Amino acid sequence: MLVLINKYLRSKNPAGGGGGGGGGDEMAPTASNGAERDRDRDLYLCLPGCVPVRAKRGAAAAAAATVTTTARTSRHNFVKTAASGLLAGAHFTNHESLPALPDAYAEFAAAFPLYGALARADTIRGEEYQHLDRHVCLDYTGINLFSHAQMNSSLPSTSSSAAPSVAWQPPFFDIAYKSASLRAQVQCEDAAAGIGAAVTRRIMASLKIPEDEYTMVCTANRTTAFRLLAESYSFQSGRQLLPVYDYESEAVAAMAESARRRGAEVTSASFAWPSMRIHGTDLRKKLARGRRRGGRRGLFVFPLASRMTGARYPYLWMSAAHEQGWHVALDACALGTKDLDTFGLSLIRPDFIVCNFFKVFGENPSGFAGLFVKRSSLAALERSVIARSIGIVSIVPARRWSLHDGYSTELEHSRSFPKLADPALDDADVETTSSFSGPLSSTAITRSRNLQPDAAENGDAPEIREVDAAEFSGFYTDELREQSGGHGTEQLAKDEGESVMEVECRGLDHADALGLIAIGNRLRCISNWLVVALQKLRHPHAESGHQLVRLYGPRVKFDRGPSLAFNVFDWKGERVAPPLVQKLADRHNISLTCGFLRNIWFSDKYEADRAAVLEHRAAAGDEGAVVAPGKRRKDAGGDVGILVVNASLGFLSNFEDAYRLWAFVAKFLDADFVEKERWRYTALNQKTVEV
Repeated sequence: MLVLINKYLRSKNPAGGGGGGGGGDEMAPTASNGAERDRDRDLYLCLPGCVPVRAKRGAAAAAAATVTTTARTSRHNFVKTAASGLLAGAHFTNHESLPALPDAYAEFAAAFPLYGALARADTIRGEEYQHLDRHVCLDYTGINLFSHAQMNSSLPSTSSSAAPSVAWQPPFFDIAYKSASLRAQVQCEDAAAGIGAAVTRRIMASLKIPEDEYTMVCTANRTTAFRLLAESYSFQSGRQLLPVYDYESEAVAAMAESARRRGAEVTSASFAWPSMRIHGTDLRKKLARGRRRGGRRGLFVFPLASRMTGARYPYLWMSAAHEQGWHVALDACALGTKDLDTFGLSLIRPDFIVCNFFKVFGENPSGFAGLFVKRSSLAALERSVIARSIGIVSIVPARRWSLHDGYSTELEHSRSFPKLADPALDDADVETTSSFSGPLSSTAITRSRNLQPDAAENGDAPEIREVDAAEFSGFYTDELREQSGGHGTEQLAKDEGESVMEVECRGLDHADALGLIAIGNRLRCISNWLVVALQKLRHPHAESGHQLVRLYGPRVKFDRGPSLAFNVFDWKGERVAPPLVQKLADRHNISLTCGFLRNIWFSDKYEADRAAVLEHRAAAGDEGAVVAPGKRRKDAGGDVGILVVNASLGFLSNFEDAYRLWAFVAKFLDADFVEKERWRYTALNQKTVEV
């Protein structure tokens, strides 16, 4: 289908693919100039899957035009309402002058009547995630598996049709590291039984990723997933790595380091200032550069949205990369729980998908990452000795604290599990742009359940011991699985007549119940209100009218993502250090993160902004180093950019969360706010702490 669509587009637009007008911002890969883009947009129809295709001529043309016009009108009305209808004519110069929460919500609900129809999300939050009322969590990116109520309750769930005796309940799971290459893991996937397989099946069903085309491999975290892919991908013969990121990510840095060491050429996409959209002309050239006849150019790593700024990128860049001979890795870690529903897997199928999963939103950030490998792309992977030690994990029954006999497992009297930690991975695989809210819940490790026996998650037995037939399938080694074609454990399970374990993930259940449209509308309303509200804060008596907050990336926009990148400035126009803002927010029970925007491209129109906004991040032993005005240090490399504060909304975020962030940021309108906080902290702790 995709081939036919592309052929049709090329036949109607033979000059497509050139140019970059409009200052270099991103554009559909097939558009040739601004005029053609404006004309062609009228012929684009958003079908299920959000993949733009040319509307059919003839009898369907009128209907298509009507739908397109209606969608465009709705988007225009939304932006108009958000930009001019929210807090109309108001500017706040004192945090005490902000409207009260009930008044602000009344105006918000009047401007976005659709939000009032989404009360089910607030009901779910009130019943299953009551802890979120105590702490605002704006630092999570990934997919929530379980609910807080599920973690703290031993009662059978009523939200699942599974019988309590069959469904797997808290205390959830742990992960156990195992030595295996990515290629071998895909070829010899574990049998469809046990806790790990149950979690995998539930996740793939929620994300609508077909099990017959993709295999899910669990890794310790996002960084190890990226590093594992880089060590396993065949980068020989001058292949390239092309990531598309507007911020510094430790996961991407680890992937780039591995790729360079293996001989790959690493380049990056650039992003046009101030919109932070993809610089289309530059990316198109990089995609078309260096193709070898009959071969692949390399690995194209593409997120559908920016983790920092909330800018969204067209799906068709993946299609363009495939056409140019690239393997495509989709980074879905910054997407919402149901955002993959918009991704037309039937039309654009990436070779690899990376997702991030955590246990409980706002309470338990531990979890794992999922690397989905397309079976037809297995030839792009090669066996690697290094990859075997990077961080492929199995999901195993949770270990718990026992008041009587210390740290133990539910199955310790009948099972032995591999070592659960690798010292080499403790520090190297932590994502620096993410922090997590709240302490680990004590109830998650003190409550216990009778878990179903499961040895199928352990690829290697840690000791030689006698096992029965049911246990034997759990210690089926990689070598034996390869010799039997990967079906040995599955056949044993069938022979023993084992029942398939079911797992209840209330976090996924809640997202499925709300659906893509409801979640998208909810976050669209909240994020755009927050953008408008932050821009209404201004310093008093400032001759130049300094705004308190500067936003980076898209402003009010219908299809903006739920993430915001911003900085706070004092009355003199000097930036308040983002780590300080993050630390003070945490004292006010709001969790934020910091990030470093990079790969920014300035057109001639905005060249004057370069010196004003770019900085050189201090290196070890070089603190305080900043780029000279109007110049860029030759040795700065990727360290030239902008340090920002980031807030990321999730499907459980509500209007009150956004309001509390707004009220906190407004406190910086008080010129003495930071100093007051310093003295307050000293008085409470009886000691001076550097903030």
